[in-house]
Amino acid sequence: MTYAFGLDTFGDRNADTDGKPLSHAQTIRNVVDEGVFAEQAGVDFFGIGEHHTGYFPMPAGDVALAAIAARTERIRLGSAVTVLSSDDPVRVFQRYSTLNAISSGRAEVILGRGSSIESFPLFGYDLADYEELFEEKAALFAELLKGGPVTWAGKTRAPLFNQDVVPHTESGPFPVWIGVGGNPQSVIRAARLGFSLALAIIGGPPARFAAYSQLFQRALEKFGRPPLPVLVHSPGHVAASDEQAKAEFWPRWREIITLIAPERGFAIPAEEDFDRETGPHGALYVGSPETVAQKIATNLRALDATRFDLKYGMPGLTHEQLMTNIELYGSKVIPRVRELLG
Repeated sequence: MTYAFGLDTFGDRNADTDGKPLSHAQTIRNVVDEGVFAEQAGVDFFGIGEHHTGYFPMPAGDVALAAIAARTERIRLGSAVTVLSSDDPVRVFQRYSTLNAISSGRAEVILGRGSSIESFPLFGYDLADYEELFEEKAALFAELLKGGPVTWAGKTRAPLFNQDVVPHTESGPFPVWIGVGGNPQSVIRAARLGFSLALAIIGGPPARFAAYSQLFQRALEKFGRPPLPVLVHSPGHVAASDEQAKAEFWPRWREIITLIAPERGFAIPAEEDFDRETGPHGALYVGSPETVAQKIATNLRALDATRFDLKYGMPGLTHEQLMTNIELYGSKVIPRVRELLG
């Protein structure tokens, strides 16, 4: 079995060594450098997730990915995720087919409904239309991927009549995944549309998501589609030792969870919650290279997944800490996971 290993970022706003936040512009420039360095470290994929906040100032990840593409040759590049519900599927397709051209076929996209909902009021969408927006737009995106003129009609955007959408891809469609955080209907939707499955596991025991992997493969068979891959996306931080990784990550994780708790319905975490999530049965991959590698290998087996994307960084960490994370992930964690799974 072939495994792949990626890094994802939300453009988490960096701080300097004194804890002072860097500018949004410097944070974005740092993300580009991190993506370039990820290739040098041996990482297979680098993803940027769409966000529209001061602590995640990354509303146009495809632009940053294009900058990375111009400075790399091998690493695959994509979104992690694109909030399709509050965007135009035609424009998303055009942006990522453009990235695919710039990168010579290395682009992919993860589509999501929007667990972070700041884009809805920003672009004038009603959360009451949450489900309908994603259902229609995902279906249109599937039509766009087929190539050739598109005819489509729905309620959420203007119809298309035999419309040629450019740029054309050179060698067939680029990979598309649907991000799922725990909704079985989203799993079935991914299978029905022929998209791969990205399991976003940010809290609780990862093993509970095994049912979604199994449901996905059964649904693919029901819809007459071939097997498609499953990836796992989870937060974490790698440092030289477990103690150092936890000391760097815990206060930043606590701050961001506390900040978003009212919107997302999260409880304010205590340190024992952090210890549970960083333990063998939690969703945070925080520790030394050996600790993180063991946990990745265990959960790839448990979830029948073939790719793991570590969502690295937290607002307030330094660029230097993130570069160390990338170096250790690429040079130590990935080879060790391959050994464990070999």
